[in-house]
Amino acid sequence: MSIPDPKPAKVARAQFNDLGPNAGGATGQEMNLNLILDVAVTLALEVGRARMSVRDLLQLAPGAIVELDRLAGEPLDVLVNGVRIARGEVVVVDDKFGIRLTDVVSATERMEHAQ
Repeated sequence: MSIPDPKPAKVARAQFNDLGPNAGGATGQEMNLNLILDVAVTLALEVGRARMSVRDLLQLAPGAIVELDRLAGEPLDVLVNGVRIARGEVVVVDDKFGIRLTDVVSATERMEHAQ
């Protein structure tokens, strides 16, 4: 018993719209940012970093001083989901801490680090 050969399928090349950085849709309009305005992100301010062994970490007690890798007065890093978006300095407003942005990372540089 032989199996007949199926008819050859019709093949066509797939067509895709431009996905480049300036692609704003079929009409070339800017992307609607209202779609993502309510997306939650994590904002963190990094004063500095320290590397220590678990032994040293377990010996920390109230009043202990941990030396960071930055000098006093150096700008803080502002991170969104772990990506640096800006630098700034600590300010006090109505007895609350805040940060004044002094330098914002360019959109191009942010996109390079997000990938």
